[in-house]
Amino acid sequence: MRHRNAGRKLNRTSAHRLAMLRNIVTSLLEHERIVTTLPKAKEVRREAEKMITLGKRGDLHARRQALAYVRSRDIVAKLFDKLSPQYADRQGGYTRIIRTGVRPGDAAPMALIELVDYELPTQQQAEESKDGE
Repeated sequence: MRHRNAGRKLNRTSAHRLAMLRNIVTSLLEHERIVTTLPKAKEVRREAEKMITLGKRGDLHARRQALAYVRSRDIVAKLFDKLSPQYADRQGGYTRIIRTGVRPGDAAPMALIELVDYELPTQQQAEESKDGE
């Protein structure tokens, strides 16, 4: 019986599952929008919301807790400096999961997970970012 066992195993060992979720959360915070399978997206949502909540706290201990999970100083800096102020007045619900159908190879349910305030870059913004590089 699975009483009181939270979370999905995702058919992986615990170390593999932890590493995979850390990598996906890091990618989500970096790109603000990623495509993955639906069960992975539902697990990533839990951890990503915790990281954004740490960013909203903003103190040194929260930053160290986020670094213990994300392990990329650049992404943690982005989380605390850019992403957290966007969600200062929001009480949770920082991510959105959109189902996108099934994967052709194995019919796995696919989903798009994104941060709520994500906006697609327009053509003009894409050109400006290329000019700046």
